[in-house]
Amino acid sequence: MMSLLVLSRLITSVCRVPCHGGLCNFARALSASSVTNKSTVVGAQESIAAIVGSQNVSASEAVREQHSHDESYHIPVSSPDLVVWPRSTEEVSQVVQICRDHHTPIVPFGTGTGLEGGVLGQSGSVCINLTKMDEVLDLHTEDFDVTVQPGVTRLALNHHLKDHGMWFPIDPGADASLGGMAATGASGTNAVQYGTMKENVINLEVVLPDGSILHTAGEGSRPRKNSAGYNLTSLFVGSEGTLGIITKATLRIYGMPEMMMSAVCSFETVNAAVESVTQVLQCGIPIARIEFLDEKAVDATNKYSNLNNKVAPTLFLEFHGSEASIKSQIETVGDIVAMNGGSNFEWADKMEDRNKLWKARHDIWYASLAVRPGCKGLSTDVCVPISQMPRVILETIDDLQRMGFMYTIVGHVGDGNFHCLLMMDREGDEIKKAKEFTHILGRRAISAGGTCTGEHGIGLGKKQLLIEEVGDVGINIMRQIKHTIDPLNIMNPGKVL
Repeated sequence: MMSLLVLSRLITSVCRVPCHGGLCNFARALSASSVTNKSTVVGAQESIAAIVGSQNVSASEAVREQHSHDESYHIPVSSPDLVVWPRSTEEVSQVVQICRDHHTPIVPFGTGTGLEGGVLGQSGSVCINLTKMDEVLDLHTEDFDVTVQPGVTRLALNHHLKDHGMWFPIDPGADASLGGMAATGASGTNAVQYGTMKENVINLEVVLPDGSILHTAGEGSRPRKNSAGYNLTSLFVGSEGTLGIITKATLRIYGMPEMMMSAVCSFETVNAAVESVTQVLQCGIPIARIEFLDEKAVDATNKYSNLNNKVAPTLFLEFHGSEASIKSQIETVGDIVAMNGGSNFEWADKMEDRNKLWKARHDIWYASLAVRPGCKGLSTDVCVPISQMPRVILETIDDLQRMGFMYTIVGHVGDGNFHCLLMMDREGDEIKKAKEFTHILGRRAISAGGTCTGEHGIGLGKKQLLIEEVGDVGINIMRQIKHTIDPLNIMNPGKVL
């Protein structure tokens, strides 16, 4: 009699052409039925320990629980059965091959700072924690690039680069791992001048679901631009661990600016603050950072970070460049701010003052949670064309107030990206309402010509919005890519698609 697995593969191969909404449900159900169970994972533990060392494998309940969630509001329903800490690409490849042979789901894990449930584990899965792969491998200051293992964090990399007069500017706030930042397509406060991870990843080394090793731009390749064939690097940037495990990344780096100056200014209304941002960008001013905080965010930041900024809609700004170029930028931005009724700039030109200012901005998540002790936080983001920002933000505020949420709004508004941080009762029905709000916001952004997520990713929370954003044809192409690369659906299953 034909085995279930053989039948599953046969049906799946017959159904490679997508039905409505993706591969047919029958094929998907059979594939799911062949996925491993807990006893299979336990059986593979000895083989995995032989590869990475017994000290780098854990099945303890505390460790598994720690690896079952990220910083998001998503509540894990189960934990991985095994956590593994490989130390090299070869070890990752061998562990993945064992998981493939046992049809065991794999969940890659970095620092766990994601906000859309992208690393939530499941029963019968193996969590591969990449934090012990934390070496800076190759630095080419003359070519402005560096190659790192996935567990290197952005702060560790910048500490390494500092003595060479270089830095890596992508700054999502948390001290995330660079492998995780590439996997989620991270962005942050400096994106307006330096771009996102998509623009700053030159090459990736990826272990595929069958254990083979891919170099997305060719082994050892690190050109500043490339038009050779399909852009495999961009395919894996933002894939959220669903196509493979990033084991090495070659990144663009930059010379430290001659001068950096930061400033704060406040406005009477949200509209005036956001209109100022729009006008600054439309004038083509190469400002490095321009961040928006609504009055609730400013109040939370003042209390949490011991600041005394005026409680009003506020912009945090930073200028990079030569003394002459910064002076010109300041004059032009100052005129635009004044025209919109903004206050004079309050300067933070000393490094310690700038660091305090931006640390306060990065700590807004924890500052917001402190407003309502014991609450559950939800942070959602969208990105819209710059011209649509004033309208979309004001309509979003109306929704938040109508629905009765405690909230703060912050944004990397220099590229049209903003975040709503909701503080919710853990036990009430507010989480259900919050999920409803995220879909209202995502659909508003899509209808405005934007996206349901500028940098958090899809994870578990925005799968339906992704379908609405890219359409049936787009989602079916994504499903075909996923099925071609990962036919057993073992690589972070259930995320994105």
